[in-house]
This record gives sequence, C-alpha cells and structure tokens, in this order.
Amino acid sequence: MVTAHISAAPDDFAPDVLMPGDPRRARRIAETILQDARLVTDVRGIEGYTGTYQGVPLSVLASGMGMPSVTIYATELFRFYGVRSIVRVGTAGGIPASVGLRDVVVATAAHTDSAMGSRRIDGVHLSHAASFGLAAAAAQAAGGGGGIGDGGGIGDGSGPRVHIGPVFTSDHFYLERAALFERLEAHGTLAVEMEAAGLYATAAAEGGRALAVLTVSDHVRRVEALTPAERETDFDRAVTIAATALFRETIS
Repeated sequence: MVTAHISAAPDDFAPDVLMPGDPRRARRIAETILQDARLVTDVRGIEGYTGTYQGVPLSVLASGMGMPSVTIYATELFRFYGVRSIVRVGTAGGIPASVGLRDVVVATAAHTDSAMGSRRIDGVHLSHAASFGLAAAAAQAAGGGGGIGDGGGIGDGSGPRVHIGPVFTSDHFYLERAALFERLEAHGTLAVEMEAAGLYATAAAEGGRALAVLTVSDHVRRVEALTPAERETDFDRAVTIAATALFRETIS
C-alpha cells in the first residue's frame, strides 16, 4: 500500500503510532525508545519507523506542522494502514502562570478557531476530544506516586509537572491575541498548539483513537522559551508518558 504521502508496505506500521511534528524528533524517538527500529517511509522527508516498545510493536511517524498536515497523515494511517491509535508528542505554549517550561500537558480536549472542523458536518461545531482510555492511561503513567501540585499539576514540586485538561489548537503561530488567551485561560485552557484538534477530529471520523501529550516549550504570557536544541532533548518525559499509555492500552 503506497499512498500519496506514505511509501510503506501494508504491514509496515504497528497498530499504535507516536506522532511528533518534526521528522528529526521521529528519528530520535526511534533511536532512543524503540528496539530494532527500521525506516518504513520517508516521502517528502517525513520519516516513519517501526520497532517494539517493551516487546510490543510501536511505530513513529512525523506529521509536519498544522492541522492540514496532521490530518493528511492521520487519515492515511487510520484508513489505509490499519492503525488504531495515534498519540501526538509535540510542543505547546503555556497559557496560565501555573504551566511552566518543560511541563507536560495531556490534552483531554482541543478548542480551535480553525474552519477545518466545520467542514465535516454542516451546521455542527464538533467537540474535539481525546480518547478517554488513552487519556486515562497517560494520566496514570504521569502519576508516578506524585501528588497534585498548585495549579492542578501532577508532581512533587522538584521539577516539571504534568497538567491534564484542554488546549487550544490554532492555525496561527505569530498572530498576537492577548485578549483571546485571557478568555481561554478563564475557561481552563492550559496551552496553545497547532495540531491536536485536527488529529482528534480525524480519529473520530476514521474510527481511531487519539491523544496529544505536549511539552511546554514557551509561554504566551512570559518572554521565555526553550532553545531549538532544548526542544529536541527536553521532550523525553512526554514521549515516555505517551508510549507507556499506548503500551498499557494494548496489554489491558
């Protein structure tokens, strides 16, 4: 099976897929957490690998940036390659003060102002929600015996925490909208990113399961951000949570 954007054979992908945005992150995930990883596709430089994680088959495929790109790759995986679960592992900008750099956000839902969702069912604003089983497994994987910190974060106060709740998926990266973020924060939104709503809508349409586990790489209220090098190396906790959630869902 060769699609317009994936050159893999029919059985090259595992039922469960980790999906970073950056192809370099996909390669790094394959090199660091997968056993016996092999390259299965590299069309347009978007690399996909398949190996095992704790003895269970697992794949990783980059999605590129934005809802159109993640929708294309997720649709092809669900529809043509028999994939059942996709967990996005990417970066996000923190919104409330309680969400700090390097913290992890498990996105239970994804608000969006994109018009993409409105095209699926005329007259309906779809709810973009994560798959409950994956979200619950990720929350369990993140717990690690830690307590609930200030602002709802899971952790012991000694390092980055894990926050569980909704995010905002935007088509714009550089557009300044301070008032919008104030309103989103007032409604409990934890972070802003560019793919989760598209992934969740695609999973719903294709009968798959989806989740986003995001590392906070910058903050919309404070002038602070991880460097490009730090973005490459400081997302290991999110990847471990995501892979563990998939593993637990597979063996349960």
